[in-house]
Amino acid sequence: MKGLIAFSPCSRRFPKIRISPRSFLASRSNFDRSYSTSALRKRDFASFFYHNELWSDHHTSPPMMEKRCARHSTHAVTDQSLASSNYRETEVLTPRRLLRLYGQLSKSRLTTLVVLTAMSGVALSPLPTTLPVLLSTAVGTAMCSASANTLNQLQEVPYDAQMARTRMRPIVRRAITPLHATGFAIATGVAGPAILWIMVSPVTAALGAVNIGLYAGVYTWLKRKSILNTWVGAVVGGLPPLMGWTACGGKLLPLADYPFQFFLPSFLSPSPQDISLVDNPLSPIALFMLLYSWQFPHFMAFSHQVRASYAQAGYKMLSVLSPHKNTLVALRHALLLVPICSVLFPLSGLTTWTFALTSLIPNAVGVRAAWGFWRRGGEKEARAVWQHSLWYLPVILALTMVHKQGMEWTEWTWKR
Repeated sequence: MKGLIAFSPCSRRFPKIRISPRSFLASRSNFDRSYSTSALRKRDFASFFYHNELWSDHHTSPPMMEKRCARHSTHAVTDQSLASSNYRETEVLTPRRLLRLYGQLSKSRLTTLVVLTAMSGVALSPLPTTLPVLLSTAVGTAMCSASANTLNQLQEVPYDAQMARTRMRPIVRRAITPLHATGFAIATGVAGPAILWIMVSPVTAALGAVNIGLYAGVYTWLKRKSILNTWVGAVVGGLPPLMGWTACGGKLLPLADYPFQFFLPSFLSPSPQDISLVDNPLSPIALFMLLYSWQFPHFMAFSHQVRASYAQAGYKMLSVLSPHKNTLVALRHALLLVPICSVLFPLSGLTTWTFALTSLIPNAVGVRAAWGFWRRGGEKEARAVWQHSLWYLPVILALTMVHKQGMEWTEWTWKR
C-alpha cells in the first residue's frame, strides 16, 4: 500500500510529510483519546491548535513550533486572567440602588417632562383647583409615565443591547430582573390611573391609561414596522397637557352648552370677553397641538444623529429610510408652530394677543435652525435643531404664563 501524504496548511516552513497508514491510524486513536468529551472539558482554547508535525512518525516539534505553542498558551492564560479581573458580582439591591433603578426604568428625565407639561394644562386652565388635586395629578401622571417606559424597555431588551445609547439600561445590563421590572410596571400602571380616578377625575384617569397603551403597545410595536411610530409617539406626548386640563374640570369635546369661543384682538372686539369663556374646546386643542408639533423638530433632529444605531437595531425611522424627508418633516412642524403660538393660543383665550408677538422670537430661531437642517441635512445642523428644541418648550410655556388671559402682572404691588 502506498504511503499517505499529509499537508501543512498552517505554516509554510514545513514541507509535505510522508507517513505510513499504520502510523496514521495509531495517531488517530491517540487523538480520539486525547479529545474525548471528558478531556475537552479540561482543556483551554489554545490546546486545540497543533502543528501538522505531530502527525509524523517521530512526533518531533521544531523550536519554532514550541515558541508558537508557548505564545498561544500565554495568550490564553492572559485572556483568562483578564476575564477574571473584569468579572463583577451583581450589586445588592439596597433601597437607594433600587430607587435609582426605578428612576432609570421610568426614564426620569422624560417622566419629569411629562409631568411638567401636564402641570402646564393645570396652570393655564381658568378653572380653580386644589392642592390635593394638583399633587394627585402630578403623582398619577408620573406613575403612568413610569409604567409606559418600563413596559417599553421590557419589550426592547434585545434591540437596546445593540445600540450604544441604550445598552446600559438596567434590564439590558441585568441590574434588575425582567420579573422585577414587570412587577414595577404593573404596580405603577395600576396605581397611576387609580389615583387619577379617585382623586382627580375619570376622564384624566382614562387619558393616563390610554397613554400607557399607546406608548407601550402601539408605539413600541410600530417602531420595527412603520415610520408611523413617530406620529403615534407625538400623540402620546400631546396627551399630558390634556390630563392637566381635565384635572381642573375642563372638557375636551364641543357640546351644545360647551361651544367654541374665539377671543379676537381688542381692536376687532367691541367689548372685553368673559375670562371664564377660556374654558372652551379650542383651548385643549391648542395645548395638544403645541406639544404634538414640537416633538417633530425635536425627535427628527435627534434621530438623525443616532440613525446608525436605529438602523443597526432594525427600527423603521424616517431618518434611516429617507433622511431628506426627515428634515422636511422637521421644517414643516417648525413652521406650523408659528400659527399655533401666534394665532391659535390667543384666539382660544389661553393667552393675550401680546403672546402672538413675543412668541415670534423663539419661533424664528427654531424655523431658522430647521431651515438649515432641511437645506444641508448635516450632523451640525441636526444638533442645532435638537439643542434649540430643548430650550424652546420651557421658554414658550413660560411665555404662556406671562401672557395668560386675565393675569395682569403690571397690577401686582407690594403690600405691607
